[in-house]
Amino acid sequence: MENAKWVLDPTHSELTFKVKHLMISNVKGEFKTFSASIDQEDFSKAKVAVTVDSASVYTNNEDRDKHLKSGDFFDVEAHPEMTFESTSFEKESDDEYVLKGKLSIKGVSKEIKLDVEFGGVNKDPWGNQKAGFSFSGKINRKDWGLNWNAALETGGVLVSDEVRIFGEVQFTKQA
Repeated sequence: MENAKWVLDPTHSELTFKVKHLMISNVKGEFKTFSASIDQEDFSKAKVAVTVDSASVYTNNEDRDKHLKSGDFFDVEAHPEMTFESTSFEKESDDEYVLKGKLSIKGVSKEIKLDVEFGGVNKDPWGNQKAGFSFSGKINRKDWGLNWNAALETGGVLVSDEVRIFGEVQFTKQA
């Protein structure tokens, strides 16, 4: 079945990020609402599409979340969604892939690269076919105009430019 469609199972998926804070430790955040699909049985030929609800950003701190939703960062009123459209999904080994594509944030699209680990395919107790993936990558937030920062008295900055992205995602094959 070459044109299989797989859709994200949001109850078994997460999209997280880490940013260095005060240049000494990492702060973790996540996007609680996102959707994704894969359009092929053969993942190396697949197109991957992801839509993220920008306002679903959550860092376990209400003031920080409010700031991230503002014009200093995601500007969720003007740009309610972030998107990712794959341009290639290359198999490196049995369970390792490199996923490349266009990430669009605040109306700016840039190509990124993600390292993907394929967890396999299995059936759940209800007969649904599931596929699991883990992925990671790094971006520079300034490439998308997320420039806000604050200088520290000791030198350096409050928030690093580098953002590390992580995901644990499970997809359900559509009948």
